[in-house]
Amino acid sequence: MLVVETIDKLHTFLAEARAAGKSVGMVPTMGALHDGHASLVKRSVEENGVTVVSVFVNPTQFNDKGDLERYPRTLEADCHLLETLGTDCVFAPTVEEVYPEPDTRVFDFDPLDKVMEGVYRPGHFNGVAQIVSKLFMYVEPDRAYFGEKDFQQLAIIREMVRQMDFKLEIVGCPIVREADGLALSSRNALLTAEQRVTALAISKALFASVDYAKEHSLEDTKQMVEQAIADTEGLELEYYEVVNGDTLQPVTAWDDADYIVGCITVYCGKVRLIDNIRYK
Repeated sequence: MLVVETIDKLHTFLAEARAAGKSVGMVPTMGALHDGHASLVKRSVEENGVTVVSVFVNPTQFNDKGDLERYPRTLEADCHLLETLGTDCVFAPTVEEVYPEPDTRVFDFDPLDKVMEGVYRPGHFNGVAQIVSKLFMYVEPDRAYFGEKDFQQLAIIREMVRQMDFKLEIVGCPIVREADGLALSSRNALLTAEQRVTALAISKALFASVDYAKEHSLEDTKQMVEQAIADTEGLELEYYEVVNGDTLQPVTAWDDADYIVGCITVYCGKVRLIDNIRYK
């Protein structure tokens, strides 16, 4: 497995792969890899001639500098895992390599970026679009793999690909959970053992709400989830939105859309956790 830090070395690797007629799969990550990332890499390795995984903590998508500083960085362990999964190339650039000068591009994904994360993390999705578009330009992959845990991000990346006319396929992959239900996240590493137990209330509330929704209105179901979080000491709800899975706009009744998803963000101490569940 090759580990490169510069765009030039990445291009050298890719030129050789393409000369050999190999398709290119890409998994963009911020490192601190877990089994959720591993599921994306495995799928890319299965479906492509070569797989490139980027490991880069992107500063432009953090509106909270403390969050950026706290974000776990474990490149050595990440590379070990990626090698066992069959990754061909790890692209681990410095901030200076990616942003030799400030990226002043402003994206408009209205209305996708005006709700949920877009409200609570202003500028976040603009930063995501900046880095992912740069990575797509560097790698020019045939396919790129993203987890459905970051549900809103996935929708926005699909829209960015449409707007910028990238010739690639975006592959969304299911949420991977711990055996007890907690959605895998790099941020889970920041939880204490006690907080890790507390955080289980998030997925438990979502799973329970699916059955609850069969007999109750959407508003009652929303209140049930919000109350479950409020009743759990150590958790603070930022938002729980039930939305059209295509447009991300809030819905008020189960028959408002054919595809409905509940998206939640909760603070467990200082650790911000997100999850989602599909209702229909």
